[in-house]
Amino acid sequence: MSFGTWVYTLLNGSLVGQDEFGNRYYKGRGRKLNNRERRWVVYNGMAEASKVPSEWHSWLHHTTEEPLTEAAARPRPWQKSHLPNLTGTNYAYRPRGHVLSGGRRAPATGDYEAWKPE
Repeated sequence: MSFGTWVYTLLNGSLVGQDEFGNRYYKGRGRKLNNRERRWVVYNGMAEASKVPSEWHSWLHHTTEEPLTEAAARPRPWQKSHLPNLTGTNYAYRPRGHVLSGGRRAPATGDYEAWKPE
């Protein structure tokens, strides 16, 4: 968190809650922006928007007035655990033929026929 965000949060923020990643969510005291209360997140560690769970995302974007309950935030058996956005890292997805994963594509099989308008 930058020094400016820390000072603004200290002076204007009121803590609403915290998620399983340690991110803390605040709402503004007093002043409103476009007749809506200000809401923001202070990330635990690196600021990465994909670390905001859906229940807090909906609250941040004024879809819901209150964040979802703990029961609603509990993961379902079919849900996978969070993976950060790996774009730009060595762990990013690179399909076969990608320049950074060898750059060799399978040869064309001849089953492709280009579309030609009549």
